[in-house]
Amino acid sequence: MNFYFKSLLFAIPIFITLIIIEEIFAKLKGIKINRAADIISSQSSGMTNIIFDAIKFSIAIISYNWLVNKLAIIHIELNWISFTIAFLMIDFTGYWDHRLSHRINILWNRHYIHHSSEDFNLSCALRQSISNFIRFSAIFMIPAAFLGIPASLFAIIGPIHLFLQFWYHTQLINKMGILENIIVTPSHHRVHHAINPEYIDKNYSQIFIFWDKIFGTFQNEIKNIKPIYGTLKPAKTWNPLFINFKHFKQLSLDSWRTKNIKDKFLIWVMPTGWRPEDVRKSFPLQKRNKKKYETPITTILTVWSFFQLNITSIFLFHFLYTIPTNNNLMNYSYAILLLIHIFSFTSTLDLKIYSIYAEFIKISLGFFILSTNNYIWFNLNGTYVYIIIIYSMISLSLTIIFYLKNKANNQIAILT
Repeated sequence: MNFYFKSLLFAIPIFITLIIIEEIFAKLKGIKINRAADIISSQSSGMTNIIFDAIKFSIAIISYNWLVNKLAIIHIELNWISFTIAFLMIDFTGYWDHRLSHRINILWNRHYIHHSSEDFNLSCALRQSISNFIRFSAIFMIPAAFLGIPASLFAIIGPIHLFLQFWYHTQLINKMGILENIIVTPSHHRVHHAINPEYIDKNYSQIFIFWDKIFGTFQNEIKNIKPIYGTLKPAKTWNPLFINFKHFKQLSLDSWRTKNIKDKFLIWVMPTGWRPEDVRKSFPLQKRNKKKYETPITTILTVWSFFQLNITSIFLFHFLYTIPTNNNLMNYSYAILLLIHIFSFTSTLDLKIYSIYAEFIKISLGFFILSTNNYIWFNLNGTYVYIIIIYSMISLSLTIIFYLKNKANNQIAILT
């Protein structure tokens, strides 16, 4: 298990604890910053990202190791100087990668999910992409390659740099004095997540705010302009797998529908939000509603969904621990099963019938895995296997019950 996954074992419990603390302080202050379904969607999104990282489902156009081997002029020793240079380099790279993800249509798809929450809280920091199939950020690290800074140092700094971006996703911390001029603060990042005309596409920095000030993308939070969070085209689902490809779906439809051959290709690399003129006129997009996306979920369904989320966490940790002992087929099977499971219980929150179909597919895949491994579940056998089977049956049954109950309630509402 590499450093990133080892660090997750410590980081995830800390993140969950901080999310709980944030909710307690929000209640004490009388501020509503969380909605149950949104929290479940955000944490589920974080899990899908970990799953995809675990099975390495992406490729790099150019690797940093290759750059070092080809371009290194000197080799800086591993000390505080090399650490500082590497940290600044990864932050500089993060700024430009982040900025391009906002400004180019196809790249916006991989970042859309991070902005998809219509709330702003610590949970939404966990909304990370699984559609980032092609990585190109190493291109921005050429200066570090000239200095011969080893990839092993970035392998350690990378997770630290990522985790340090968690804390500022909150509404509970106001401006922080002199630190506002040095690091990214909650105030800066509230601006970044806002869709107000005054705020949109600002503050791309990840740790040090001076990148925005250098490259002209900085915006202070204005006292009398409250940020409105989310995206201009709302996700309208709790399902992180759908959210990950929502923008890609729209681009694909627009590319298919336009009659201009040039626009069929141009749309992918144009600025975010650009659409062919004929498509824009014939297929106008629905304007954003001021009301946040909600589904009429009951308290029982909310409790059950949180339970499903916790069960997924247990399976995810087990998956990460057993990856080295399994062959690729089994690892991919386990990963797909976890993704189907997340798809199912988040679709249940959306009150969609395909949550039931997902449960049947999940159970079928589960029995396939068991039957091909002498009824051993990735090093677990006996009682553990019986518990997994019973839990799967309960999950299917309750998914059906929740869907049918909601359908009946909707029919009663229509009649009355």
